[in-house]
Formats: sequence, structure tokens, C-alpha cells
Amino acid sequence: MDPERLIYPLTKHVVLGPALRVTCRPKVTGLHHLPRTGPVILAANHLAFCDSFVLPLVVPRQVFFLGKHEYFTRPGKAGRALAALFRGLGAIAVDRSGGRAALAALDASAAVLERGEVFAIHPEGTRSPDGRLYRGHTGVARLALRTGAPVVPVGLIGTDRIQPRGQRLPRPGRIEVRIGEPLRFAGRGRESHRDVTRGVTDEVMAAIRALSGQEYVPSYAPRPESSARPE
Repeated sequence: MDPERLIYPLTKHVVLGPALRVTCRPKVTGLHHLPRTGPVILAANHLAFCDSFVLPLVVPRQVFFLGKHEYFTRPGKAGRALAALFRGLGAIAVDRSGGRAALAALDASAAVLERGEVFAIHPEGTRSPDGRLYRGHTGVARLALRTGAPVVPVGLIGTDRIQPRGQRLPRPGRIEVRIGEPLRFAGRGRESHRDVTRGVTDEVMAAIRALSGQEYVPSYAPRPESSARPE
């Protein structure tokens, strides 16, 4: 057996999962909204680096997500171990340079859904700099329209308190994960139609806002110009 296949169950059930329950005491509501089988897009707000790990650890199905390609290309044994960890946890390397790289990331995400798996995405594209909810990018809409997968909105609360920007490891605290009812957009229109993808994305963001209770900002969140710390 490929050793990387063991990383997900070991991390979820033996290492990070128990640690999360002890240190972060997650309160999860609405888990019954998550379909037990078939493709699902989990669309969540983004407050902290740990968000991408929280969802796989509290959701019973395996969750796949995008990870910056820098996490997969660091040199040395430590870099290879980090890459293996991310791959084992379900991360898909993504190049943020845009253009064809963005299309490749979309194709990889769609492939997960076409296999009937769960794919998690943060429509804001980067972490909120101030705890507010920012305008969503249309990738979530394009995925939903392309694959027909339902979008399950998720509101994460408190992850920015347990892991503020610049802090490498979460500290003890309390977080909440609120999972909403699935949104279905099949037949809404083509993924190439800007008005359609913007409308679907705004609907998803409104559902996330209703769950998270955040103030909404109708502009894209600024990306850090440069940072040596995880984003």
C-alpha cells in the first residue's frame, strides 16, 4: 500500500483529530446537511491557516482541497515530508500565477468532484485580513455549474482567534463549524457566462454570511504582498 494513503486516516483519527477536539473543542452543527454520497462542494469562509484542516477533521467523508504549490516544492527531507503530508491529507497543488495555471487548478478540482468526492473551497481566495467576509471569486460557481455538484455553505467561527495571522500553531480555544443546506445550481446556466457565475457566487457568499454572521465587504480580500509564514 502507498504510505501516503495511510496519512489521512492516521492524521484524522490518531494525531490531529484528537488534538483538535481537546484544544479547540469544535462545535459542529448542520452535519446532517452534508450528502453521504456523491460529489459535494464545501464552500467556507476563510479566517485562518488552520481552516483547511478543520473541515477534513470534522466532516466524516474525506475532503480534498487546494494547497499552494510552494508547500509541495520545498527542498530537502523536510520539504518532501511536508509535500507527502499535504498530498495524504487530500491537498491539490495550485499555482497562483493565474491564466493557464488557474484553469489547471479548476480542472483538478473538477476531477475530484467527477469521482464523486468532497471538495472544499474558500471562495474569498485568501484569508480575511480583519475578520469580515469578502467578495467571492467565481471558481466555486464554475465548479458547481460544470459538475452539477451541490454547494454546501459552511460558516467557520473562531479559527482566527485560535490561530491569528502569523501564528504557526493554533492555541487552545473554542471554534464553531456551521454547515448549511445544500445549494443546487444545475440548469442555472453556462459556466462561461459571467453574469451567471457572479450570481451563483453571490448566492453562495450570502449563505456563508448567514451562517458565519460576518460583516460583508463587496470587494475582494487583499492578498499579502509577501510573507514567510503560511497563508
